[in-house]
Amino acid sequence: MESNKRNIPIKLGDFSVIDTEFSSIRERFDSEMRKMEEEMAKFRHELMNREANFFESTSASTNSSALASARPKQNYAADISSPLIQEDGDNKVLKLRFDVSQYAPEEIVVKTVDQKLLVHAKHEEKSDTKSVYREYNREFLLPKGVNPESIRSSLSKDGVLTVDAPLPALTAGETMIPITHK
Repeated sequence: MESNKRNIPIKLGDFSVIDTEFSSIRERFDSEMRKMEEEMAKFRHELMNREANFFESTSASTNSSALASARPKQNYAADISSPLIQEDGDNKVLKLRFDVSQYAPEEIVVKTVDQKLLVHAKHEEKSDTKSVYREYNREFLLPKGVNPESIRSSLSKDGVLTVDAPLPALTAGETMIPITHK
């Protein structure tokens, strides 16, 4: 079986991940807390509705149908929530970070093999009195549908490698077909 291999270029940047990522940590924390409070309020409301429906019903069959109808219909694919996935406008991006601060930029390789992202770094130094050898390997299975050509990586001045992989749009099996007019 032939595997698809692709090296991903590393863009060097004169930025610090600590400066850019953690400057708004309080705002993001407050935002996440508000979202959690909203979800808890929705859950509390739904629970109260289910409880009310349960006690209003007179038969066991009515109880189960009342509980089933009280469940909200959700598209879970649209609600993917992970610290690794971030919003980028209307799209979602898988954002991975690797601490490669002990390696020079030329010692780091980022590539894809089939549906896997591979990060490899190797450092060797030898002198008359000592030898140093360090190796770093990380493998990450990419979600189905990620285009390896769209993956980008950047290395901050403080040695944090960031890999961004745009995720395919989740359409829950629905595809719009354009209509051509003649």
